[in-house]
Amino acid sequence: MLTGGGARAAYQVGVLCAIAERAPAFEFPILTGVSAGAINAVYLAAHRGPLAAAAATLRTEWSRLTVDRVYRVRPIGIGRALLRSLAQMALGRRSGAAALHGILDMQPLREFLAAGIDLAGIDLNIAAGRLRAAALSATSYASGDTVTFVHGSSDVPTWRRALRYAVRVRLTIDHVMASAALPILFSAVRVGDAFYGDGSVRQTAPLAPAIHLGAGALLVITQRADPEQRSVVPRLGNYPTLAEVGGLLLHSIFLDALEADVERLERLNRVLAGLPASVPAPDGLRPVRLLVVRPSRDLGELAAGHGARLPPLIRWVVRGVGGDRATAVDFLSYLLFDPAYTTTLIELGYEDARGDWPRIERFLAAEGEPGKPMA
Repeated sequence: MLTGGGARAAYQVGVLCAIAERAPAFEFPILTGVSAGAINAVYLAAHRGPLAAAAATLRTEWSRLTVDRVYRVRPIGIGRALLRSLAQMALGRRSGAAALHGILDMQPLREFLAAGIDLAGIDLNIAAGRLRAAALSATSYASGDTVTFVHGSSDVPTWRRALRYAVRVRLTIDHVMASAALPILFSAVRVGDAFYGDGSVRQTAPLAPAIHLGAGALLVITQRADPEQRSVVPRLGNYPTLAEVGGLLLHSIFLDALEADVERLERLNRVLAGLPASVPAPDGLRPVRLLVVRPSRDLGELAAGHGARLPPLIRWVVRGVGGDRATAVDFLSYLLFDPAYTTTLIELGYEDARGDWPRIERFLAAEGEPGKPMA
């Protein structure tokens, strides 16, 4: 399961490269992701080679990923929307409100992904038995539900739970873009007859899609370091800037729900393990093995000093919301699609996975429940 996190998702690539290097024949039959993690997941699902080749190529793609290939500021569109709103207010009009289609334009990312991902590879991998399902989550602006788009073999299930459900589709670039379209920053993406935004916004159970799809073991790559590892606890001496508040909100959107879901699954596993052998698990519950790979360093701290590498207009916007403060590095880290930063994260992920290899190897080698693949 690959989480969201903007530029911070480069860390996942390093972990995957290390796993592929040590276990080149390993395959993930179920791949799930959200937001930037959805991009990594669908890339792996569509690649027609083994994991080692897929991870190496994904690393190359990230090395080419710069801000101008991900987003651009569109000040003219913002100005027009604000002027139109002010004019309508002055004239006392209440209808026909101006629509602001995102502060940042994601068209460069759409073009980059369309050129680099051959989605026909998903069907080929499913037909070859290498892949059971790939699933991306997005938020429906119509219902507020988290919708998981599932591209898989004919027998993969769909589900409906409180505030979340799944639909069977053939994944397109629109699904990928919808999963990564963070509200306000990026425009909503139309899929079919509805509009969608980033799947992390209201996703209360990030691990659920893989479990619903039949996974008996979950490898989760998160971007949140162990809180005990943070070397410096920042202190806000002045009133928090928009960037500082934004960094906190982005953490809440991309990281907090996963931590809560991991805690729930671990607790459930302990409860099921404590049941007497003669007592069946209630409601068809089953244990799911779990391994969470975390950064050994805070990814926000690693963004410090890299703000000057942003394009001038982006740098001006970031500075305008207080993103140049030392205490705003978390906000900066989500936007910093620059090889100097993302390569650092990839190398950290690679070294972390190599250093943690005995634990990862035991997890990958453990014999799972028959018929229950790993995600």
